[in-house]
Amino acid sequence: MVTCAVVGPGSEPPRVAYAVGRGVGGAVVRNRVRRRLRAATRAHAAEFLPGHAYLVGAGRAAASTSYAALSVSLHDAVRALGEEAV
Repeated sequence: MVTCAVVGPGSEPPRVAYAVGRGVGGAVVRNRVRRRLRAATRAHAAEFLPGHAYLVGAGRAAASTSYAALSVSLHDAVRALGEEAV
């Protein structure tokens, strides 16, 4: 549903970009998914490592998934990346 990738350490705040392709739906649907992902990112901001760049990708299922499920999926993806970086 949601995937994350991370690039390089540093002392800057984390940067987050969102990849929501046309396969997810029309522009309205893609923008809704992107807004939900941004809100979930703010909710889990403490888990993002400073100075890292994150790419959050959403698949087709994200369009019909609740905010709570997207948030949990993002949390799990970020946590897995954090464990991988250690």
